[in-house]
Amino acid sequence: MVVVTRNCPPTGGDINLASLDLDPPNVFDDGCYRDLVAKNGLPYSDQELFDGGSQDSLVRQYSVNSAALARDFTTAMVKMGVISPLTGSRGEIRSNC
Repeated sequence: MVVVTRNCPPTGGDINLASLDLDPPNVFDDGCYRDLVAKNGLPYSDQELFDGGSQDSLVRQYSVNSAALARDFTTAMVKMGVISPLTGSRGEIRSNC
């Protein structure tokens, strides 16, 4: 799937910003999961979450159950909050991701 917007020209535009969730763009909801189920996920890497693999059932659940999404997202953020990033010689800095 190719999505073309005024913000994303065929060439250049590396500093342009475009919303990845258009409906509504500034609200935390299950819209991105509904987009995945409809095969309209952005970016392409997100669409890989719904491709006939092990995560399909979770994507389907989140697409219809915003309470489950909010609960699991909250749990994940709390867990991530206690992760200590590796720094100095123990860490890794990528110049090209």
